[in-house]
Amino acid sequence: MRDEEKDQRVRPGLPRLALGALSGALAGFAALAVAELVAAPVRQQSSPVIAVGGASIDATPAPVKDWAIRHFGTNDKLVLQLGILGVLAVSAVALGVLTVRFRRVGAAGVLLSGVIGAAAAVSRPNSTGIADALPSIGGAATGALLLYVLVGRLTAVRRSPASVPEPVPGEAPGGLTASAGWDRRGFVLAAASAAAASAAVGAVGRSLNASHGQDAIASRNALVLPAPGSPAQPVPKRAALRVPGISPFVTPNKDFYRVDTALVVPEVDARTWRLRVHGKGVRRPATYSFDDLLHRELIERDITLTCVSNEVGGPYAGNARWTGVRLAGLLTECGVESPSQGGRADQLVARSVDGMTIGSPVEDVMDGRDAMLALGMNGEPLPFEHGFPVRMVVPGLYGFVSACKWIEDIELTTFDSYDPYWVKRGWARRAPIKTESRIDTPKPFARPKAGTVMVAGVAWAQRRGIDKVEVRIDDGPWQEAHLAAEDTRDTWRQWSLPWQATKGGHTLTVRATDRTGGVQTGRRTRTIPDGASGWHSVVVTVD
Repeated sequence: MRDEEKDQRVRPGLPRLALGALSGALAGFAALAVAELVAAPVRQQSSPVIAVGGASIDATPAPVKDWAIRHFGTNDKLVLQLGILGVLAVSAVALGVLTVRFRRVGAAGVLLSGVIGAAAAVSRPNSTGIADALPSIGGAATGALLLYVLVGRLTAVRRSPASVPEPVPGEAPGGLTASAGWDRRGFVLAAASAAAASAAVGAVGRSLNASHGQDAIASRNALVLPAPGSPAQPVPKRAALRVPGISPFVTPNKDFYRVDTALVVPEVDARTWRLRVHGKGVRRPATYSFDDLLHRELIERDITLTCVSNEVGGPYAGNARWTGVRLAGLLTECGVESPSQGGRADQLVARSVDGMTIGSPVEDVMDGRDAMLALGMNGEPLPFEHGFPVRMVVPGLYGFVSACKWIEDIELTTFDSYDPYWVKRGWARRAPIKTESRIDTPKPFARPKAGTVMVAGVAWAQRRGIDKVEVRIDDGPWQEAHLAAEDTRDTWRQWSLPWQATKGGHTLTVRATDRTGGVQTGRRTRTIPDGASGWHSVVVTVD
């Protein structure tokens, strides 16, 4: 007699449905634990949560991504992973309840989830092939089997002795006992054993996955960056204003913004890292090791980076001292010419170890600006979160068209023949940074005391430099702020204005003018497709 038929004869009550839900949750836990273990010898990125999360990021419309970054900031990836785990938990519970009635259907549902995870893993741009499907398949098979066994303890029934010719009170047709129709002791033992085994397997899997990064960590800890052949000029003493609440002139590494699509930060061993340069117009293709770059002349420059997802007045801008190799020199060594020199390629496509592709104009990286393959940040090797062992830094371009982290491949091509990751999702092919300014203090909705209130912040216009910053109180005239000394035209400038604040509500607005005479526009635009624009304002109440 089929299991489904048995289940229909003895309809489960609420207690057994609740235990079915528990069975589903345990099966989901076991599936994830086994997937974590199987992913260890493959690669951590092949685990179902990370694979499905990456596929979800790729499939998410650009406005939704922008919304997530705006609302969750650097926690957007954590929120996504928690969301995926939440969906998996709900699905597992629902399948557990379904399996109480239809054992095979519920178990098949678990297997289907494994197929979805496997498909997501194999479809990732950095997939190593069919091996990436193994964690999802192995985890789902384990979960399906466990769910089938556990629910079997709930749906097992007793048959009456053959000598009983007629059904007795309390007995279902066919000799099935409804009152004592499941194995309580067997279920408790099986569920407890499954939970303990899953916890142990998950712990081993996490430990093995964590150990894979030890070589990368060791290679970074052992790295001592050579003194740059072309050091940065000392920062002028008056470049940093002593105003409480203003952004520091140099952003500490731990506070530097991070916006990328990597759910798991790649940990790459510098000793095995390689960079390939090839493509259209590359007369001498080459592959470089990390030591090859270390033995080239290093440059050191102060450069402000800005993310295209930065809203007007947003936090996704930071200034750091970068150490690296001139990108133009390396390309010239490979026989690359800029389009203005007759080169065949007008787009440089950088590829990351996580599959990200970022396209930069060849002309911009070879026009004399300090475009580099950065190895260091603020006097130390790059942090893993910011691209160790090597990343691109190009002054004057938003990060999505320049700042490839964990770079491993450079291909010269054309804009007409290839669209990189963000362009395929509606962002611009070319995106020079716009003239922007921000009020750091007072904060929005602050309640300063009447009297002198210092209004201060930062302004940037990389490659052009900041010439003037003006502040407006309510609908009054624009007042020119005091500018801190300029370090370089590729860094932001601090500014300040003492305001004689009067009691009541006030709106403070700022705008900047760059060295070309371009005034920051007050016209509000979204971050998509090439960066937000508009004046930053804050509302305060003076007590």
